[in-house]
Amino acid sequence: MPNPYREIFAAPGTKSFTAAGLLARLPLPMTHMGILTMLSELTGQYGLAGAVAGTFTLSMALIGPQISRVVDRFGQGRVLLPATGISAVSLGGLLLSAYYDAPTWMLFVFALIAGFMPSMGAMVRARWTELYRGSPQLNTAYSFESVVDELTYIVGPAFAVMLSTLLFPQAGPLIAVGFLLLGVLLFVPQKRTEPPVQPHTESSGGSVIRSWPVLLLALTLMFGGAIAGTVDTMGLAFAEEQGQKGAAGIVFAVYAIGSGLSGLVFGALELKVPLPRLLLLGVTGTAVTTLPFLAVNGIATLSIAVFFAGVFFAPTMIVIMGIVEKVVPAAKLTEGMTWMLAGLSVGVALGAAASGQVVDAFGTRAGFGVALVVGTLALLTALLSYRLLRAKTAQMATVAAPSVSVPAG
Repeated sequence: MPNPYREIFAAPGTKSFTAAGLLARLPLPMTHMGILTMLSELTGQYGLAGAVAGTFTLSMALIGPQISRVVDRFGQGRVLLPATGISAVSLGGLLLSAYYDAPTWMLFVFALIAGFMPSMGAMVRARWTELYRGSPQLNTAYSFESVVDELTYIVGPAFAVMLSTLLFPQAGPLIAVGFLLLGVLLFVPQKRTEPPVQPHTESSGGSVIRSWPVLLLALTLMFGGAIAGTVDTMGLAFAEEQGQKGAAGIVFAVYAIGSGLSGLVFGALELKVPLPRLLLLGVTGTAVTTLPFLAVNGIATLSIAVFFAGVFFAPTMIVIMGIVEKVVPAAKLTEGMTWMLAGLSVGVALGAAASGQVVDAFGTRAGFGVALVVGTLALLTALLSYRLLRAKTAQMATVAAPSVSVPAG
């Protein structure tokens, strides 16, 4: 039986841009947790540390799509290096400000400007799309990317914490900057796989987030990401309540394993079900699998619950990226994908913050209720968008049909 993942890497240059892209996207989760750990170590103020780290994450969620919009207009090669330089210099300023005990406002300013860090996950997906647009291999490539996302969000934060606690407080974000610079410097010169700049028309000047399909998809991912953020907070809080704080790492790993495995399996399938219907099924599964959180009574049952919660996460994200590829003009594809990743990042941050507030106010078990609420909101959003997405994907398929060519033989 042929291996679909081996097939996607048969194209020249795929291994190179994937490796460079992995190195360049690892800094995003590393930087958030690195800032958090660095400032908590230096100041002992977890509130300040969380606020500055959150400023960076929110800034990137808002600035990232604008960077990608410029990339769509001028190309990856002309935009990634300047954007990376701005982010790297700003992170350097943040590290120096923390080291020299500069005024607090400087920390926030540098964290805000550091949000110019480009969304490398979207850049890599754009290259896969250019290679395999309209073929089954594209679904496999998106599945592979979802697993890579899971990997970076497992390894990145843990590595940053280890560096900042074992070496010196600034080590985590400092190494993240190094990875960012090296990864982008290796990624940009790979011109053979860089997507060509698509022609823009006068009507294509606005941001794709103004499109209802794109906005609803981003909101769906935001609510789904809030479940992941709740898992992060609740895994730590519940493990501490059980007197097994170290077991929180097991909970995080199990969630990622469930999502990663399902993503790999999903990518190997050749499903004929329309993407909007797959999205509705995936989000329904995501919402339903938050219910077992109510029955959690120990680390073992929590691990089982988060495993099944993770099972629907990667396939849902893969389907959303597939829909974006269908409904967003080629000239704005990178921006569209970046809005999806931005929605996910905002959701993770909001879910973590909301569940933390609920735990502080009402106790640990009440925090699981946040997952149920956001899961319900995700399902309602998917239901609301189903007819629109079905009509839009059908319309785009009709428009694209005349240009489809069938290889000889």
